[in-house]
Amino acid sequence: MDVHDLSEEAKRGLHTSEESSDDLCVDFRGRPCRQDKHGGTRAALFVLGLQAFEMMAIAAVGNNLITYVFNEMHFPLSKAANLVTNFIGTVFLLSLLGGFLSDSYLGSFRTMLVFGVIEISGFILLSVQAHLAQLRPPECNMKNTTTQCLEANGYKAATLYAALCLVALGSGCLKPNIISLGADQFQRKDLRKLSSFFNAAYFAFSMGQLIALTLLVWVQTHSGMDIGFGVSALVMAAGMISLAAGTNFYRNKPPSGSIFTPIAQVFVAAITKRKQICPSNPNMLHQPSTDLVGVKPLLHSNKFRFLDKACIKTQGKAMESPWRLCTVEQVHQVKILLSVIPIFACTIIFNTILAQLQTFSVQQGSSMDTHITKTFQIPPASLQAIPYIILIFVVPLYETFFVPLTRKITGNDSGISPLQRIGTGLFLATFSMVAAALVEKKRRESFLEQNVTLSIFWIAPQFLIFGLSEMFTAVGLVEFFYKQSSQSMQSFLTAMTYCSYSFGFYLSSVLVSTVNKVTSSNGSGTIEGWLGDNDLNKDRLDLFYWLLASLSFVNFFNYLFWSRWYSFGPPTTQHRAEVNSLEDLEDGANKDSKMEKPRI
Repeated sequence: MDVHDLSEEAKRGLHTSEESSDDLCVDFRGRPCRQDKHGGTRAALFVLGLQAFEMMAIAAVGNNLITYVFNEMHFPLSKAANLVTNFIGTVFLLSLLGGFLSDSYLGSFRTMLVFGVIEISGFILLSVQAHLAQLRPPECNMKNTTTQCLEANGYKAATLYAALCLVALGSGCLKPNIISLGADQFQRKDLRKLSSFFNAAYFAFSMGQLIALTLLVWVQTHSGMDIGFGVSALVMAAGMISLAAGTNFYRNKPPSGSIFTPIAQVFVAAITKRKQICPSNPNMLHQPSTDLVGVKPLLHSNKFRFLDKACIKTQGKAMESPWRLCTVEQVHQVKILLSVIPIFACTIIFNTILAQLQTFSVQQGSSMDTHITKTFQIPPASLQAIPYIILIFVVPLYETFFVPLTRKITGNDSGISPLQRIGTGLFLATFSMVAAALVEKKRRESFLEQNVTLSIFWIAPQFLIFGLSEMFTAVGLVEFFYKQSSQSMQSFLTAMTYCSYSFGFYLSSVLVSTVNKVTSSNGSGTIEGWLGDNDLNKDRLDLFYWLLASLSFVNFFNYLFWSRWYSFGPPTTQHRAEVNSLEDLEDGANKDSKMEKPRI
């Protein structure tokens, strides 16, 4: 339902409530929201339920998928690793589609209903394939180098790809809308509640991951992948029930039409008027209509000043096409999009490291002693649960003690700013790969030189360090992008955080292929490189980890440069415009804050 299609009563209700102008909301029937019934913590809990269940379902599949593809579908190790990273990358890339459909046409709630069903159908198809022998190649031990296993192809491979595409489409389109719908349950001026919600969302994420990596992976290992995939379908269905149960309590932000059209208009108008001279006084730029929205000062800077030409009125023309004359808030939002791209790009290497923990580190664990007792073995994929066991205790402590303490020092409602939080996580991620490289070198040398198999718990530190870094970076990135968004682009900008995961996993695939080719004996990739063998004892995974540690270290300093550029922009001036983002609200609500505000 488009905001322009609302009834007159709903339009009046949207704009005459006591909420701020960027808190336009309706219930599921399109009627104006009531503060005593809609939104708040109660409504957000239903969304957090879906967050936990959906993460439980997709993590159980994604984190153990390499084992299924390698052992059951007989893909070579490097190809299996690339399939997994491409699958997860596609999940996060499709979040942009989910954000676009939500902001432009369907709204978050309806988008989640549609694509939740699609994700369930993908899990069911995976379960059917894992159960029916005729949909898989003949059984064969891939670790036995003396036999040649038949790789899945034809309709068998097509069934696998179709199932993964359905899961990727459903999960990808759900993810940004879970966050945006949950955050929409709070008024945008309630900055502390919003910050607490983002921490609660990560807590739900951690709980989902923990249960997936322990209980659900154990089911896959001991009861079969067909049962495991079927359980994922049931868990996802439980998440959809949680979402539907809160229907009567949600505050829904109505879509406002295509989000790309206003952006395209800015570039077209700026190019059309490229020979115009920008006025020295920004108040001379084309102002928005203020009939239905509040007006407050908007920071205007010289960043991307060529875009200001889109707001220059042509003399002698009373009316101009929106493709030739744009308002300042349109330009403001485009400047935000351009300004956050470097921050977004700096998190790609971070997610490339995450890709290794879900692929090669799982295989690394398979080459180690997985016994806890003489009779009980831990599935290698379950080792990824270690950081989440820690995080379910650390996240509440962070919210209860760290945030109030740092809030007193910084004056920031979130304790430390989202940019500072992202930087802390990027710094810690480097040490995750350092630990991984050191342990892999010891594991390999112990096996080859002493014929000793190390305990799987040796690789626990790399998961633990990265889990802590993810708590800072992942939550900080979501909070950062949500606070930059305008009413019309909340889901899409949130989706950009997940797009970073996508590019990180795709980069992992490129790095694996490139490293194999460059490190092969003749440079053509025909003789095995660092990661070219199915046996990690013959590969040099430790050197690949050192490469990632180096890239991560350089990336951290790159982030410091761009975050400083973002926070300390050119001198600003103020003029009247619509409230466009939470950063605008913070400028007014925290005038005495010590935190430096981004200037767009």
